[in-house]
Amino acid sequence: MTVQDFRLPDLGEGLPEAELVQWLVAEGDTVALNQTIAEVETAKAVVELPSPHAGTVTALHAAPGDVVAVGSVLISFDTGADADAPTPAPAQAPATAPATTGSSEPAPEPAAEPNLVGYGAAPRGAGRPQRRARAAGSRPAASDTAVLEAAPHDAIQLGDTDRPVERPRSTPPVRRFAKQLGIDLALVEATGASGVITRADVEAYAERVGKATTAAPAEAAPAERFEPLGAQAPRERTTRTPIRGVRKHTAEAMVRSAFTAPHVTTFVTVDVTETMALLASFKADRALAEHRIGILAVAAKAVCLALGRHPGLNSRWDEEAGEIVEHHYVNLGIAAATGRGLVVPNIRDAQELNLVELADAIRALAETARAGKTAPADMMGGTFSITNVGVFGVDAGTPIINPGEAGILALGAVRRQPWEHRGEIALRDVMTLALSFDHRLVDGEQGSRFMVEVADVLREPGRAMLLR
Repeated sequence: MTVQDFRLPDLGEGLPEAELVQWLVAEGDTVALNQTIAEVETAKAVVELPSPHAGTVTALHAAPGDVVAVGSVLISFDTGADADAPTPAPAQAPATAPATTGSSEPAPEPAAEPNLVGYGAAPRGAGRPQRRARAAGSRPAASDTAVLEAAPHDAIQLGDTDRPVERPRSTPPVRRFAKQLGIDLALVEATGASGVITRADVEAYAERVGKATTAAPAEAAPAERFEPLGAQAPRERTTRTPIRGVRKHTAEAMVRSAFTAPHVTTFVTVDVTETMALLASFKADRALAEHRIGILAVAAKAVCLALGRHPGLNSRWDEEAGEIVEHHYVNLGIAAATGRGLVVPNIRDAQELNLVELADAIRALAETARAGKTAPADMMGGTFSITNVGVFGVDAGTPIINPGEAGILALGAVRRQPWEHRGEIALRDVMTLALSFDHRLVDGEQGSRFMVEVADVLREPGRAMLLR
């Protein structure tokens, strides 16, 4: 037997550790090269790990929930290879070699190499792990049971009749949410066309079950109905949650930003009635309705236009080089609230996109983030960010700048309220914008002029036609 150890690789940006979310294989499974074997959560995203070897799993060196340091042994395989044979380096797959001149036989296809970060497709034929045969009527081993309990959406488990049953398809945040509510995902129906159970599906099921429980008549005996409160089981007064993953990374980044960049926040309240009317017309247009263009997309377009005229807000303070780096492109970060915490993936070269393309990009970014599938690379290299706190009913706030950026814009809730309009009081759609900027890079005048230009576009969206 030839045992090969797989050590946790660097998953991006030099992150020193990752939390093991779940194993997708168990000891004794036969796996193929590049087959997904585990899900790990870094400080920024959930990443799927592909197998760097083809063979049989001999040992799992960590349990779900463990924090594993980069370079530590994660899993061991019996590859069945000659111990003296050289092991190919985990590099990119080599290009196909050309056929030998004059030979009638085609050149052999190169062997696929493992993709350690897990972004490449698995080779054809790689599927679900094949478990070793066990005696009829016997129960699964303890290791098998542990893996079945933490099985992913595309794994299989054994039913009461030992027949394979497909586990409900969902994402790690949704499975965690369902577990918190004590809901079995096998009872939840997926409403989307993809067949994946979403958070909304779980919430809808919980609401139905709650109503059914409320409507059911109480059948407790009189003595049980008037049981004193002191007889109930005591509840925990506190809950302790380890600080790790996205929450840990966010906390470290915000503290670093708050105590490094001198923050200044400026506010402006703007009448966005014309923009809201424009968005309503887009929604009524069948050609545009599916793009779901909202106030966030309009604000994103306004920001891209204003950054072109105020490059100080699209700059970076390079302490080591003693330089101010001015960007001639906009990688626009969009803050997204997820079950794992706040993440800020960015839209690359957002200044090149029109309003429809921005709306589509924001929607795709948010869906990927909520599914916990945002790649670490998508959260690197941002130049300016937007956070929409208005979706939570908040009017304004003082956002903290993302490290390495010069500013962040917070959008408040759009409210219908009395407002001065053409010399009279009228009901108008009004919202508050809050801009936090790095006072090392931007002074008060520059920050104020930037805010006025963004507000002008939201007040009169036709002004966007005049800017470049």
